[in-house]
Amino acid sequence: MDALLEIVTSKYLYVPILVWFGIQTFKVIWDLVETKKFNFKRILGAGGMPSSHSAVTMCLAMMVGKAEGFSSPTFAISLILAIVVMYDAAGIRRAAGKQARILNKIVNTPGLSTGEVQERLVEVLGHTPVQVFVGAVIGVIVGIIA
Repeated sequence: MDALLEIVTSKYLYVPILVWFGIQTFKVIWDLVETKKFNFKRILGAGGMPSSHSAVTMCLAMMVGKAEGFSSPTFAISLILAIVVMYDAAGIRRAAGKQARILNKIVNTPGLSTGEVQERLVEVLGHTPVQVFVGAVIGVIVGIIA
């Protein structure tokens, strides 16, 4: 029971989770303002401004750096993982989203489609470099404050 209490009260868990929840909630509200439609799927969906992945990982890295020192192995691990996540978000997942957009167009083009595909591929998977940067800045700020 003590271990569960430690997990629940660890700021290294709840602060990044709150950052993620706050950014995803912002995306839902922003989408509502832009489209005039409530899309609850945005709360769990990837992509959009800012990158919650970048914010969460950089927040955690900054918190670890503050607590254990910016020359500690733990900080190095958390920062390298944050960089990998941000690279993935702006590179690989963004490219996959572009491919999905093109494939959806092909499937919906009369004469090219076989009619076998029933569902659309998710197109918003990754982030632009600006979205990743803004998310990282938010994460750094919250991590330093926390």
